[in-house]
Amino acid sequence: MNLKQIRTLRYATGLTIACALAFGIAWPLSFLFPILSAMLLAMPLPKLTLSQGLRNIQETLFAFAVGYVYTVFLFPYPVICMPLLGLALFHTYYYLNRGGSFWLVLMLLLCLLLMPMLAGLSEGLAIGVVSGLVLSSWLTIALLWLTHYLVPDPDGTPALPASPGVQPGFSPPAAAAAMKSMIVVLPIAIVFIANNWSSQMLVMVFAAIFTLSPDLDKGKEAGLDSIKSTFIGGFTAFFIYWALVAVPEYHFLILLMFFASLGFGTAINSGRPIAKYLSSAMVAMIILVNSSSAEGADFSEVFLLRVLFISMAAIYVVTALMVLDVYWPKKAAVAS
Repeated sequence: MNLKQIRTLRYATGLTIACALAFGIAWPLSFLFPILSAMLLAMPLPKLTLSQGLRNIQETLFAFAVGYVYTVFLFPYPVICMPLLGLALFHTYYYLNRGGSFWLVLMLLLCLLLMPMLAGLSEGLAIGVVSGLVLSSWLTIALLWLTHYLVPDPDGTPALPASPGVQPGFSPPAAAAAMKSMIVVLPIAIVFIANNWSSQMLVMVFAAIFTLSPDLDKGKEAGLDSIKSTFIGGFTAFFIYWALVAVPEYHFLILLMFFASLGFGTAINSGRPIAKYLSSAMVAMIILVNSSSAEGADFSEVFLLRVLFISMAAIYVVTALMVLDVYWPKKAAVAS
């Protein structure tokens, strides 16, 4: 097999294992396991070294600790917790803009935004749910090692290069970009957390992700790409949903997920223009299948709500960045 075929088979194998465990055991936030797996297995990455895998595990635990300390010790005091949330978001984006670990930034955003919101309902619920996030992330790293063992790369494939690390010293461009991202995300985070809008927390999470790069065009492109990916994933989830209505068996679900991930994996590794939408489309499909399989759930309602949430997040981010660009201090023109 060539490298593209190997990556396709690894993608399908890994996602099938992840879906089998997540849907079969169903721990808190178990659906994040196949979602994180779909995101990472779609990337043309070689096998993680032991040190790289252990670093990701440590980063996840660190993000959980930061979210726990903020939620337990600071969240009960709104006067200081909201400014400190802004400070934490700023440093998270600033760390990313200076070349920091994307995995750590993603975990920090999820823990900082989800734990306080869920703590408004129950502190035990917040800790339990985010513990499920940590478990899912650790299982994802273990799955990456397992799939590379089951479907190894050809001999001679170079290992994943070491990250250059965070740029030393203060970086004004990175600080400016982080400030823009924080200014956009903090208001929506405060509104959602203060009102305990946990049922719409996807809007807040998507807004935080869309502003990883506070460039107006990139934010708009990320939002539009997510909407397109949702429609592609929703079209696939529609057939899987009705197939499961006809044959509501766990083994049949796993078989469907294998063939779906095999098809998506083939297209992702094809190099065609549509490939850039398919990794996110697979994520959308997993979320829709998981959500619509709940008791009393309606597929059409779940699909429309997801499109609505992504559209709301994209519209908010684009509007906020447009307003911010108007009032953001411009550099003085250099005299000729």
